[in-house]
Amino acid sequence: MMNANTYPLLQQITVPADLRKLDEEQLPQVADELRQYLLETVSKSGGHFSAGLGCVELTVALHYCFETPHDRLIWDVGHQAYPHKILTGRRDRIGTIKKTGGLAPFPKRAESEFDSFGVGHSSTSISAGLGIALASALQQVDRQVVSIIGDGAMTAGMAFEALNHGGSLHPNMLVVLNENQMSISPNVGAMTKVLARLMSGPTVTNIRERGKQMMHRDSRVWRFMSRWEEHVKGMIVPSTLFEELGFNYLGPIDGHDVALLVRTLRTIQTVDGPNLLHIITAKGKGYTPAEEDPVKYHAVSPFDPDTGIVPSAPRVKPLPTYTDVFSEWLCDMAAQDESLLAITPAMREGSGLVEFEQRFPERYFDVSIAEQHAVTLAAGMACEKAHPVVAIYSTFLQRAYDQLIHDVAMQGLPVLFAIDRAGLVGSDGPTHAGSFDLSFLRCIPNMLIMAPSDENECRQMLYTGFKYKGPAAVRYPRGAGPGMPVEKSMTELPIGKAEIVDRGTTIAILAFGATLAAAGEVAARIGATLVNMRFVKPLDADLINEMALSHKLLVTVEDNAIAGGAGSGVNELLLATGGHFQILNIGLPDRYIEHGAIQDCLADAGLNADGIMARINTRLTAMNDSDKAAGDGLPGPLSHSG
Repeated sequence: MMNANTYPLLQQITVPADLRKLDEEQLPQVADELRQYLLETVSKSGGHFSAGLGCVELTVALHYCFETPHDRLIWDVGHQAYPHKILTGRRDRIGTIKKTGGLAPFPKRAESEFDSFGVGHSSTSISAGLGIALASALQQVDRQVVSIIGDGAMTAGMAFEALNHGGSLHPNMLVVLNENQMSISPNVGAMTKVLARLMSGPTVTNIRERGKQMMHRDSRVWRFMSRWEEHVKGMIVPSTLFEELGFNYLGPIDGHDVALLVRTLRTIQTVDGPNLLHIITAKGKGYTPAEEDPVKYHAVSPFDPDTGIVPSAPRVKPLPTYTDVFSEWLCDMAAQDESLLAITPAMREGSGLVEFEQRFPERYFDVSIAEQHAVTLAAGMACEKAHPVVAIYSTFLQRAYDQLIHDVAMQGLPVLFAIDRAGLVGSDGPTHAGSFDLSFLRCIPNMLIMAPSDENECRQMLYTGFKYKGPAAVRYPRGAGPGMPVEKSMTELPIGKAEIVDRGTTIAILAFGATLAAAGEVAARIGATLVNMRFVKPLDADLINEMALSHKLLVTVEDNAIAGGAGSGVNELLLATGGHFQILNIGLPDRYIEHGAIQDCLADAGLNADGIMARINTRLTAMNDSDKAAGDGLPGPLSHSG
């Protein structure tokens, strides 16, 4: 439980209504206690960290000024929402965040009435906020709506689509643009405060609004005053773009001055229509190591706040992750082939492009959070004999589906998609799981789709995809593989050819990608044939037909949705032959797998060895019951020893 002596004000706040009972002069202390509590709890439990530290004062001010949950707050992405969760009834559970059965890593509607919109992907907050504002107005509900978005998320086209639409409709909503990529130096900070008082104070705002009411819009005075205001503000603050989109721009102001934030928000509440408040904050604010390296402290494992994150010297060299394998291959391939260009939508560290950027800066392209642009940019490059590699998470590739089909695959362009975080991702939960890529890729003509079962296979598949004369995808999971040594040489794999790992009888298990290890454990228990399928498209039709004819039961295993996945491809292939076969498809069930330890997530999905075994036994029991009269001699349920 919280120490009341350490947190005398914060321990009084269970919900925001408690916060609003405090005097405004107490808010800086609330912010200090909230920041300290965030440091204390997240350093023990792990989780997203630096973004939350940077928006403590903003969170306090928003919940103090707005009547949440009736008024709606929509947090973009959600990395910065830990302080929000602490103030909205989840204070004592914040240490469970991202853990099995604990709080979700991002705002989630099913978790709290204060989470107005579920998030995980960036740049959705303005669209969602506009939708909430419009629906509330149509229902004649007097409600204020606030969308909080960072300058990184503002780089996505979706954010500007929403601004363009919202400005034309004149809804009562506020967009808070939280810029945290630059600190406020003393000189700039002083000027910022002057501008904030000048541009967002009630006096200037009232004069401007009354003047607009008094003057005819077609008068010379109106046109002169409008041009004067636009040009003066355009010289000293970045307002012109937002004003042209129809939003009343205020700021920039210091996002760590809670008193100034409250005054400004109170002023905004008196101004009808769409408003945009621009604040300047620092990621990691209040904890020096996080301020100095916000990327390192973006998401943390448990650490000692007194020493910060100190890398421990492992006794045994850790296994390379699949991301490490991709990173090394990319640099090796770039050294051999000058046509290779690398593209990432703002995921340099996560996708393993740090070394590539350092070694080949002129061939590295970070397009910010703009997945659609990333894919079409690659298509344009490929038109001019370049060979682009798009490094992207599975969950983010979903956002560029039209571009993948229309701009790359339809034109047969040689673009390699290195798809990280395929399958379940554990603590980041369903918003970041790569559950659907095989389903949405497999139906696209011209695509080559590969799924490696180990680290070395990943490297060879990347090379195979790079050499392929058309669009190719290699999808690999988060974290380390089984520990297979990686050959430095590169070999093109025969397209569409699977590999028989072990020969058995009665049952053949066709494993796709990272599921091979668990499938292999089951095959060893029951004496089944084990096949490493390698290719999802094209499938090894000859081998699949052979397995179907020589075994009583085919089992497909994949870490993708069963619907439309690799197993569905096997079904379609066999149905086309007109034969009658027994097939069991095992994969992600038709529901979202919640966050937690990866072992718990796999067990929940039935994708660990025990889960696969249980599914096979259930099918064998059903087959045995239905075929007893025919005397087929099928085995009953199999024990773990076979």
